[in-house]
Amino acid sequence: MAISPTRLLAGLVLLSVVFGLGLCAAVLAVGLRLSAPAVIGPPSSGWPGAEAVTIPSASGSILQGWWFPSAVSAGGTIILMHGVRANRLQMVARARVLHEHDFSVLLFDFQAHGESTGRRITFGKLESLDAAAAVRLVQDRRPNDRIGVIGVSLGGAAALLGPERLAVDAIVLESVYPDIDAALSNRLRVNLGRIAGPLLTPLLTPTFKLLLPPIIGAAPSELRPIDNIRKVNTPVLIASGTADVYTPLDEAKALFDQANEPKQFWAVNGAGHVDLESYNSAQYWSVVLPFLSDYLKHPASGTPPA
Repeated sequence: MAISPTRLLAGLVLLSVVFGLGLCAAVLAVGLRLSAPAVIGPPSSGWPGAEAVTIPSASGSILQGWWFPSAVSAGGTIILMHGVRANRLQMVARARVLHEHDFSVLLFDFQAHGESTGRRITFGKLESLDAAAAVRLVQDRRPNDRIGVIGVSLGGAAALLGPERLAVDAIVLESVYPDIDAALSNRLRVNLGRIAGPLLTPLLTPTFKLLLPPIIGAAPSELRPIDNIRKVNTPVLIASGTADVYTPLDEAKALFDQANEPKQFWAVNGAGHVDLESYNSAQYWSVVLPFLSDYLKHPASGTPPA
């Protein structure tokens, strides 16, 4: 028995609706998982001489952190901002080296990470309010210090995405996405594999973007560090791995191109989307320490270090 064109069309429409609903459900489930709080358990007891601090944030969360003051007066303070689904433990190695070079150091957990409260990771929107709260704590503790930031991935985005420019004197951005469209597309393409990735990514990326507001309360237009970096007049060092598939080198360079002078770019040969300090510690500090020292300990130089 032949199927009438009307019934065939109705069947195709029904099939499309079912497929669309299934796709949205799958994307919603993945989105909820990726934005869920990254609570890994209480961090270790920390470092002798460190002070545990609690930081109220305009994000609505209570942040937990460690404060490592330097004995050097006005020696400069560095705020360390960890990556997505990590916590302040990721930044301990950096804290030790910086403290040995007479910097005061603040490490803290972003909202919905580590020991801090929070419901959802927002890929920089609420975390930018946490970054501003951390700066205020340092300003209260060390009013005569110049302040620097090292932000890894999410931490770097948080340093840029706030409603107001972060009141710091130098910024190091490591493996920071230029906009959420690129971040989503790159991660979908890589995780779906060589065959499914190129086919499904153009379909899934718009679906993810559509569901961002109801899941995390942030529109894609609010998650564009490449727009916000144009407003920053602070010296910037941007570092990215040459083998990074989540934030490819050309995207990191696009972010760098929009930054104001003085600025510096460091392509980390062979590194992927990894902790650049642990990837090659000696090379990392040979680049990062001169940059921070130049702008926080010797503010009159006015030009980026070689």
